[in-house]
Amino acid sequence: MCKNIQMKEERISTIEYIEFLKRTDLGSQYPKERFEERIAKLVDHVSISLVARNKDNQIVGVLFGLTDYAYWLYITDLGVDRDYLHQGIGTELIKTAHSLAGGKNDI
Repeated sequence: MCKNIQMKEERISTIEYIEFLKRTDLGSQYPKERFEERIAKLVDHVSISLVARNKDNQIVGVLFGLTDYAYWLYITDLGVDRDYLHQGIGTELIKTAHSLAGGKNDI
């Protein structure tokens, strides 16, 4: 993964996620109807919330996933800031989510 990028499991605020979406192509997948209200539900209720931040603590990657921690992991959101594409951030987010959900023996 890109140097100076820290990844960890953390909850982010609705505002942080909406600001991040503006720097990705991920936001276009969401219907605009009650957008902020629905994004708030998303960030509050997702099973796995992984965030990659640069040295300035700016969010540069996000993965949200739903899992039963026994059989399956469904990645609902995977986005990387346009300025950080092709640096392995998305791949690392997926690997970490897979491990958190149960790893290769269960998921």
